[in-house]
Amino acid sequence: MSLDKDTVKKIAYLARIRVPDEALAGLAGELSNIIGWVEQLAEVDTDGVEPMTSVADMSWPRRDDKVTDGGKPEDVLLNAPQPENTPDGGFYTVPKVLE
Repeated sequence: MSLDKDTVKKIAYLARIRVPDEALAGLAGELSNIIGWVEQLAEVDTDGVEPMTSVADMSWPRRDDKVTDGGKPEDVLLNAPQPENTPDGGFYTVPKVLE
């Protein structure tokens, strides 16, 4: 696919990019080359090829998907400016918000 100056001007307008008129011809050639590469990639037969998330074949360690409290409430409360400890557990104390 070959792009002309008017098409490149419209693409630049839609992308909100200011392109001087003297640069349109060169940019049209570059964009045409890029589109040519994309069209060439579209011709590759990918039937039977599994999608990849990485070029390296690796598996990540997994853990059980269960809700926990983290097991470190004391460490979490160290970040609180005014922690409040109760028999039920520790809490953050926050200012009352009224409108």
